[in-house]
Amino acid sequence: MKFSENQIDELYKFTKKHYVYYYDVQTELVDHLANDIEEIWVAQPLLTFEEARDTSFKKFGIFGFMDVVESRQKAMNKRYWKIILRFAKEWFTVPKIIITFSVFLLFFSLLQIKFSEYIFLATLLILITLEGINSYKVRKKHKEKEVKKEKIFLLEEMLGTTKNTYTGFTFVNLFNIANLTRLDFSHLNSYWIFAISIVLTLLCILFYVSNYILPQKAEELLQETYPEYKMVKSD
Repeated sequence: MKFSENQIDELYKFTKKHYVYYYDVQTELVDHLANDIEEIWVAQPLLTFEEARDTSFKKFGIFGFMDVVESRQKAMNKRYWKIILRFAKEWFTVPKIIITFSVFLLFFSLLQIKFSEYIFLATLLILITLEGINSYKVRKKHKEKEVKKEKIFLLEEMLGTTKNTYTGFTFVNLFNIANLTRLDFSHLNSYWIFAISIVLTLLCILFYVSNYILPQKAEELLQETYPEYKMVKSD
């Protein structure tokens, strides 16, 4: 049986009503519900559309669509980090490897200077501030899209907010550890300075990729992940 456009729209509204906000996850669930409703109608042809829909929804259990959403988020989280690594690897190829090595040497030299812990804390504070500003801009943009009732994809949300969650959380924790322990980096052994410099260099790469590279590549990545994304944008 073919569903009307109104019925399909109702299924989308139904998924959103049950806390599914991402268009790609909604589409997956609408497709599942539609197929299941057809099977229910074969067995019980007298049921109304709403009754068949509710019967199908009950099969998801007491948590409703939450398990499906969580499963999709886990899968997309893996894809997100593969994207991060894909662009991060570029920093270990010529000529960016020269920049990477220069950043490492800069940290290695600065951490051996007296009172270098203050340079470390100031750098982290700047990065935390920049993360906060970027996070605010992203959330504001998504709020505007919600008000305009524009479709938001799961990866689109992750490209905006997940990076701020991970990198911001890392920077804040490093700041707290350094501030509480009051480490004097200039008195540490060279191998510790070497290790810390590597970690800071990698964090800088992660920060740059997530805050500057990914936003520039967002449209391309979304079209690569979702074939329907281009059509949705043109609506």
